[in-house]
Amino acid sequence: MQHDKTLGNRIFDIVNALLLTVIAAVCVMPFIYVLAVSFTSPAEVARGGLILWPKEWSLASYRYIFSTDTLFRSMLVSIYITVVGTVINLFFTSLMAYPLAKTRLRGRQVVLLGVLFTMLFGGGMIPTYFVVKGLHLTNSLWSLMIPSAISAFNLIVLKNFFQQIPDGLEDSGRIDGCTDVGVLFRIVLPLSLPAMATFGLFYAVGHWNQFFNAILYINDSRLYPIQVLLRQIVILSQSRIGDTSIDNTDIQPLTIRMAVIVFATVPILLVYPFLQKHFAKGVMLGSVKG
Repeated sequence: MQHDKTLGNRIFDIVNALLLTVIAAVCVMPFIYVLAVSFTSPAEVARGGLILWPKEWSLASYRYIFSTDTLFRSMLVSIYITVVGTVINLFFTSLMAYPLAKTRLRGRQVVLLGVLFTMLFGGGMIPTYFVVKGLHLTNSLWSLMIPSAISAFNLIVLKNFFQQIPDGLEDSGRIDGCTDVGVLFRIVLPLSLPAMATFGLFYAVGHWNQFFNAILYINDSRLYPIQVLLRQIVILSQSRIGDTSIDNTDIQPLTIRMAVIVFATVPILLVYPFLQKHFAKGVMLGSVKG
């Protein structure tokens, strides 16, 4: 067998490497710019231009955003929504996916068709709002977690993952006295950690980034997640955080926006390294078998 690469293969590898490097640079460059501007002095920002490395470092923007408890309160709200919401998502998704993975379940196909129907057709924003309002969930953090408790796509993939677990393992658990619930929580879920970690990451990122539902269902500004506050500062160009406004020339509104973006982005980025090893494996295992 010839192991040496031909000239064509080498050229292909070089072109691939250059292309991927350019794509990676395009993806990373905006975040580098945001990070650099957040640490740049107001005078340098006022001069304009592309800033990828501050010539004059300054922490004025971070001192400003940390001078009020509004940002920390919104961050705590987002953390609460992300943690509790993800637990709710994984609990109900696994609780529904497990019985649907059993072909002996009566009415299984009807339920699966209902799940697939929701992937193609949705009730819309206004009917969903009336449902949330009718359940008295408006102006409550539960309105950001309960309506999206189960993702139809994640449910289907997790069901396929559960179908790949040998029935012999479950039968051995029942012989030892486990009920169906015991088999699920003591045997099936421990064997499904890659899939659970993957979908947990999907759900967590979704909860962390959501802002539209908060705008629809929540009127109390004290319950706003960090993304709503970020929207007010960045998109609506409000030069204030809570009751604190910019009233001196030592702070630039642009650096404030960039500092808030960094503050809102870093926490969810820190989660990826811990779940990365399970990510690809969990997605592929659940997508092989129908």
